[in-house]
Amino acid sequence: MRFPLFLLAALAALPAVAAPLRVPDLPQPVTNNAVAAVVRDGRWEIFSFLGLGAGKTWRDTTTQAWAWREGDAAWQELPAVPVPVGRLAATACTAGGKIFLFGGYTVDEQGTEVSTPEVFRFDPVARTYTACAPMGIPVDDAVSAVYQDRYIFLISGWHKNRNSTAVQIYDTQNDSWERGTEYPGTPVFGHAGGLSGATLVVWGGVRLLRAPLNGMKYAPSAECWLGEIDAEDCTRINWRAVSTPANAPPLYRAAATGVSGSIIFAGGTARPYNYNGVGYDRRPSEAVADVFVYDVARGAWREGVAPKDTATMDHRGLLEYMGDCYIVGGLDAQQAVTARITTFPLPETKQ
Repeated sequence: MRFPLFLLAALAALPAVAAPLRVPDLPQPVTNNAVAAVVRDGRWEIFSFLGLGAGKTWRDTTTQAWAWREGDAAWQELPAVPVPVGRLAATACTAGGKIFLFGGYTVDEQGTEVSTPEVFRFDPVARTYTACAPMGIPVDDAVSAVYQDRYIFLISGWHKNRNSTAVQIYDTQNDSWERGTEYPGTPVFGHAGGLSGATLVVWGGVRLLRAPLNGMKYAPSAECWLGEIDAEDCTRINWRAVSTPANAPPLYRAAATGVSGSIIFAGGTARPYNYNGVGYDRRPSEAVADVFVYDVARGAWREGVAPKDTATMDHRGLLEYMGDCYIVGGLDAQQAVTARITTFPLPETKQ
């Protein structure tokens, strides 16, 4: 079949669909690691800090950090995070071209876990850490989100021996903290969420049972909350409960992020666990491959979103670049720590 010349010319002028970046696997498996990214000199750069290694015991928590830059063949090891021992369940965010690393918890041979207050600013160019004002309420397994490329919100999370309802707001320019409107839901840890514009969506996590059930202290939370940040005062948040997607399980340690017009949730599990992938009920946790999209403009979940190609859980963030999503490490479907970079296309948010 012959095509008219004008049609061939029009087809040739269409923009090519860019393939996802080929990000190499991490040099070693890691899970529950804090992740962030920057664009520097026109090249995307991914960072992984802290986390838990392949053995999944207290000995396998790490202070290591890694970076991969677009076009490089392999990851580069960075200076270790300047803390005495490894930790997991920290969170990282990028604001003003710098990466901010918050908290996490340590665990010792007796199983004692301690939420840590440290905050560091990491310079992606100089590869240096600077200590910042610590958290007023040390939390781990919290949701973090960046507003106006300046303010970082830490929402709920585990503190000492219970979950916190605090919304702590860090001003990256003034190195100072303020308290925001309290999280109105059942306080949780291991929840996921993101921010698009001035809209926060926070979903899932684990709640602490007041009266243990069948010897269990913890249970998954199916709650989902939307918060609108006040344009005049970012400490004021108008929260309201929203429904979750039809037939969706409660999500624990899913990967999530906010992108233009939507909040993306990927992976996780409905069976909560501490850090080794075995549930509090002593049954292996089942990772999922589901991807969910909350469309901010429509105020509704998008239907029919395709899952990613592999089930993963135990995440501390989801990275998005040029229309594709990236998950760095985590636990796979066999509860093994992975070095894999899981990639899937950014789902459409319009129907």
